[in-house]
Order: sequence, then structure tokens, then C-alpha cells
Amino acid sequence: MRAFKAVAVAILKGFIRDKASVFFSIVFPLMFLVLFGGILTNTDASEIETRTIGEVALIDDMPEGAREAFDEAFDVTETDDRDAAIAAVRKGDLDLALEQDGDTLIAHYTQTDQVKAAMVNGLLRAFVDSTNIAVTGQQPKFDLRPERVEDDSMKMIDFVTPGLLGWAIAMSAAFGAAATLNGWRQSRLLRRIQLSPVPPTTVVGARIATTMMIALVQTAIFLGLGTVGFGLTLTGSWWMAVPLVLCGTLAFMAIGLLSGAVAKTTEGAVNMANFLVLPMAFLSGSFFPLDGAPTWLQTISKVMPLRHLNDGMLDVMVRGEGPGAAVVPMLILLAFAAVLTAIAAKMFRWDA
Repeated sequence: MRAFKAVAVAILKGFIRDKASVFFSIVFPLMFLVLFGGILTNTDASEIETRTIGEVALIDDMPEGAREAFDEAFDVTETDDRDAAIAAVRKGDLDLALEQDGDTLIAHYTQTDQVKAAMVNGLLRAFVDSTNIAVTGQQPKFDLRPERVEDDSMKMIDFVTPGLLGWAIAMSAAFGAAATLNGWRQSRLLRRIQLSPVPPTTVVGARIATTMMIALVQTAIFLGLGTVGFGLTLTGSWWMAVPLVLCGTLAFMAIGLLSGAVAKTTEGAVNMANFLVLPMAFLSGSFFPLDGAPTWLQTISKVMPLRHLNDGMLDVMVRGEGPGAAVVPMLILLAFAAVLTAIAAKMFRWDA
């Protein structure tokens, strides 16, 4: 136990003294959290910038409830210069220009932002329909009551944080294992460890324990900054993120070990780990959701361990799922770690 503690402390000190490792393991992912948090914090408050051209009677004829909803969704200014208003929409300085020709409401919008264009069309159609019903006196037969399945207090940052945290864990574990294995081999430290009285299992155990400790520190910093800085809200069995992070750390350490076993230099091992982890982050939904991705792309992403780590953390941290939701992702991550570690062990060499 004394040897295990001494080796673990030595590895941890080496990590802290290596400024590049600290930067890419903790500071670099946090920069993305700050960037996404700053961009997405006020997304819910954005309004559609609208300019009405001349008199638009339909807005004044809206029923009381619809008019309040319209004012919340649209930031309206008025003008009599039709050409200038349409030019502003075309340049992207304005989201929408509205004019009324008889009983027809004409909406000038740009298709360059397809998401906002679809939202504008849907909202305007709903307001026109409700105004038609109010003016004609007809009572609607059907009603719509939208209800979110998530907590109403949730914000976009709640959905982004698990993916960014998963990416940070993947980078730290994979790069650390790849660089350590190859660095020790090139400096012939592996040979000296083999000849020392300290068993290799103690060294490996200390390396795993140190990497897990760093992953837990990353998790604490991410959740702390997200909560204090950007109003991150944790729901459900969020504490199950801890065992998920530990299983994910093992899976990505296995990727690093495989890279270190295959590559002949430290630079080659780190580049190989980067080649595997970075595309995986994009294909696993770490930076943006994959809901709109083609079916074949979603199928490929499910082969990747980061997809299961992200989905598991999203379930327990955001979607309010219970502890059982993390079991399957944890088993997949552990199976992935066992298979890749076995392959890395087969390809392992003591000397460069």
C-alpha cells in the first residue's frame, strides 16, 4: 500500500507540473463550457426583430391573449419605407418585415436562417388563425396544450454540459494514458519498473487511480462552474454521473493504452489518440445534438463509447431519470474498456 501511494503521488505531481497536460485536461474544455454557456444562457430571451410597414390592422385585431403572446415573441418597430425594411431583412439586420394588403398579411423573411424562418412561419400562421377565429366569432373545436416533459426551469446549458464534460474526460484519459505509456517506454522507465521490487500491478493501479482522481476533479469543476456561472440545474439521480465518469475514464484510458502500444513515439501516440477522440466527440453529440442526423450516422455513433457516456449523463443529470438509466451505459463502457485493454496488452512492447 505504501508503494501504491508513493507511485500515485509521484504520477499526480508529474501531472500537475506538466502545464500542457493541465491546460488540455482542465482549462481547454472549461473554455468551451464558458463559450457555450455565454452564448446559450440568454437563448430563451431572444425575440424576433420585426418591422411593420404602414398600418397592419391584423395585429391590432388580435384577441387579448394572442396579442400578449405576439408581443413576447416579436420585437416590433414601425416604418413607412417598404424598400428599406425589405433590404434590412435581406442583409440580415432584421428578422422579419410585415405588411398588410387587404385581408392578406405579407411576411418578408430570409431563408438564410432556416430554423428561425420555420419558427416565424409557424408563429405567424398560428396568430393569423387565432385572429380569424376571433374576428369571425367562431369557437374552435380543438385546443392545444403544450407541456414540456422536462422541468420548466431547464435551460440550454443543462443539455450542453454533459456532452462537454464527456469530451473533457475522454481527452484527459486517452491522451494521458497514451503519453505516459510511450514516454515511460522511450525513457526506459518501463524497464526499470520491471526490474524494481514494486510489482507492475501496483504501478498500473496507481496510474488508474490518479487518472480517476483527475476525472473527478474535472467533473467537480465543470458542475461547479456551470452551476455558479451559468445557472446549471441538476435533476434526477445526477450523482450517478460519478460512476459513469469513472467507467468512461477506464474506456478512454483503454484507447490511450492502445494508441501507446501501437505508436513508436510519444507524439505519434498522442496524435493517434487525438485522431480517435476528436471525431468521436463530433459524432457522439458532445458539441451539438444528433437528433437531426441521418440514421446511418446515428448508427455509427452508437458504436462509440463517448455516445454512451454522453447519453448516460444526459439521462441522469438532465432528463430526470433514476439510477437504473446509467447501468446499461456503464456496462457498455466497461466492456469497451476490457476489450481494448486486452488488445493493447497483446500489442504491448517493453522497449521502443
